[in-house]
Amino acid sequence: MATGLLSLDDLDLPRLTALTERAVDLFRDRTAHDRPLVGRVAGMMFLQTSTRTRTAFSSAAVRLGADVLTFGPHDLQTNTGESLRDTGRMFAAMLDLVVVRTNQPTARLRELSEDGLAVVNAMSAEEHPTQGLNDLAALRMCFGELTGLRLLYVGEGNSTATALARALAMVPGCHTTFWTPPGYGLEPDLVLRCDSTAARAGGSVVQVSSVDELPSETDVVYTTRWQTTGTAKADPMWRETFRPYHVDAALLARWPKAVVMHDLPAHRGEEISAEVLDGEQSLAWLQGAMKMASAMAVLESIGRDIDTHGGHAAGFSRP
Repeated sequence: MATGLLSLDDLDLPRLTALTERAVDLFRDRTAHDRPLVGRVAGMMFLQTSTRTRTAFSSAAVRLGADVLTFGPHDLQTNTGESLRDTGRMFAAMLDLVVVRTNQPTARLRELSEDGLAVVNAMSAEEHPTQGLNDLAALRMCFGELTGLRLLYVGEGNSTATALARALAMVPGCHTTFWTPPGYGLEPDLVLRCDSTAARAGGSVVQVSSVDELPSETDVVYTTRWQTTGTAKADPMWRETFRPYHVDAALLARWPKAVVMHDLPAHRGEEISAEVLDGEQSLAWLQGAMKMASAMAVLESIGRDIDTHGGHAAGFSRP
């Protein structure tokens, strides 16, 4: 993890498994580490709103021994035209790692890492990889073994959906269905690539729009907010398009043994009913609670990598 974690496409199955298993261990005992970030400085660059992810990574960094510096949307010279490339060069001279949330493409985050700075994507325009890791960790807590898992995702093909598609495609025998509103789904090329990856391990990734195409069996029903943080929809009537994609007791009656997941925050009465979100089938609050442990697993791995490969920026010498 020499450049941190920018996309789940950068991980293979052993690495994905190791991180999710480590997150479970750290959730069970948040002190089960040797403070691998002592003497390190971690930047938290959150250019979009965040409750769980920002708190999780800030708390995780402190618990692992790091000092933390925070940068909000109005704090950096990027607001006055400085490039991310130049910002990353300065960060690399002064920080050991940076956790970033932005509404820009993931490719822009790679500019921050070009001088050796470890960068963690805490949500970009296309993908929320640390959410995907956290979701797999929560599923491990619930099911133990993930092989053969069946998951139905309901709602917009957003950054969380992208992370789920990429993560679950690597799990042997896993079958994932994305039920998305027409015009608001995952990119077809992404679905094809993930389905090809899944097929090599006996699984599948498919996207449907009709209720008639829903799977007859599933272990997990997953939903997210209809309106993703930092985005807007051009169609003023978009809520009517999303209305059928509502997770309530009537929908869950199709799969009475399924658990329900939500990445939070939730809008009760829109994408999910209060009865379901706060009910016995819900894993949403476990997901939220596990975010710090998942962040610890990622940062711990980065700390080990810094120790192995060195943590100062290329192109700078120190007296």
